[in-house]
Amino acid sequence: MQPQTRLVHPVGLDLDFEILADDTIIGPSIERGAWEEHESALFRAHLFPGARVLDLGANIGWFSSLAVLAGAEVEAFEPVPHIAEVCARNLERANARGPGRARLHRVAAGAAPGRAWIALGAGNCGDNRVLDAGRERPADMGGGTRIEIELDTVDARAPGRYDLIKIDTQGSEWLALQGARATLQQSPALALLIEFWPYALRGAAPEQLLEFLDQQGFRIGKATAAPYPMKPARILRQALARDPVRGGLDLYAVRGRAFHVLGTAARLKGAWRCLRED
Repeated sequence: MQPQTRLVHPVGLDLDFEILADDTIIGPSIERGAWEEHESALFRAHLFPGARVLDLGANIGWFSSLAVLAGAEVEAFEPVPHIAEVCARNLERANARGPGRARLHRVAAGAAPGRAWIALGAGNCGDNRVLDAGRERPADMGGGTRIEIELDTVDARAPGRYDLIKIDTQGSEWLALQGARATLQQSPALALLIEFWPYALRGAAPEQLLEFLDQQGFRIGKATAAPYPMKPARILRQALARDPVRGGLDLYAVRGRAFHVLGTAARLKGAWRCLRED
């Protein structure tokens, strides 16, 4: 599969960046200047020269490129071959610009090594979902194709201590975490950005994922312009009150690091939102 691509120069990234021409979500957003603005701001706030960063579900490499340009050392995972090819070229450009360095693993982060089928998004090139054995393509994805990919664990492929982890794997976040237990143990001071999508979550009930993060010592909130710490039950309640298919939340969590990193105004707005939200 050789998709059409084009180079853009987004304002939010001082780098020529390659996007998929037929993507309806990520590519156009990057072309307008940035991808996932709030998450990108929180991600950047935890970057520093020499930081070790893990990017699970790297897609075409937006977050990994941000990290490289900030001087971080990045291990990126992207299993879809034609997307990984674009990611590799973007990371090559970022590596040349420096001062950090990224390495790409063309596998999906899972709980164990192996192989699996992944359903490819039609239009939204970021919505690619690994399928449980024997399961068909999710009905909400509409028509489309699936391909076989390789799975491996973070602990086997990219072990060690990390300062920042981003996980956006369209429902496979729990399994990615289970394959990174040793890595988590070696990373006492850690910031985490993770998608929480109860509808698509594989391998565990939604409350299990939140309880796991809580037991790991993370302070958790939503990845917004003004995050505030939340109890797992509150996060779950808000997530389940949303449209089940479209209603996932992007979460932000830290342990051993400051939670509030976006300035005083954001902290005050977060406190106000804490009082007003359910």
